[in-house]
Amino acid sequence: KLAGCPVVVFDRDHVVATSGVTKKEFNERRVSPELEELMESRRQFFAEDASRKFYAVEGVEQPALACLPILSSGDVTGAVTFLSNGNRQTVSELQKSLVNAAAQFLGRQVE
Repeated sequence: KLAGCPVVVFDRDHVVATSGVTKKEFNERRVSPELEELMESRRQFFAEDASRKFYAVEGVEQPALACLPILSSGDVTGAVTFLSNGNRQTVSELQKSLVNAAAQFLGRQVE
């Protein structure tokens, strides 16, 4: 709620949790090839330019605002993604901080 956008949490292959979107639409969907490559390279994505679109969920045409891998004991265990809700096409500083905190928190919980 604080981020003001839908949130999707992935393991290495599928959606495992959502907030702000219908579970039926996202449940058990696969990660997109773009997100898979982002996780493997341990990079992060922030939508700072509205013209560049990044789709995290395979088969869902809802662009991401921010994506960060979840690291646990040096291994990638998944990713946290903030999705665009239609109103906003670029990520805010607050959202950057929140997605970073979520990825770090989940990484520590998995350890």
